[in-house]
Amino acid sequence: MWVLVMFDLPTETKKQKKAATNFRKQIMADGFTMFQFSMYIRHCPSSENAAVHVKRVKSFLPEEGKVGVMCVTDKQFGAIEIFYGRNPTSPDKGPQQLELF
Repeated sequence: MWVLVMFDLPTETKKQKKAATNFRKQIMADGFTMFQFSMYIRHCPSSENAAVHVKRVKSFLPEEGKVGVMCVTDKQFGAIEIFYGRNPTSPDKGPQQLELF
């Protein structure tokens, strides 16, 4: 399961810039990595774990701006087409699942 956080936060005043920076730092501290500007992703081993991180993101929300949170499966995320210019690349793979016997 992948959790995607997409946001468009105002940065016109000093207070808004600080709020936007704090939001970005908080989601990065929760394990999200930048996929594109204003779009961060995090791999979760289950939908229950994804729900925990979605709840955390909601607790970080700034007073202003738009934030979208979406969960997609590994299969859905694996079907993404990514391009750098006109050159296709493959998406990042999630962490390898450890098996205990």
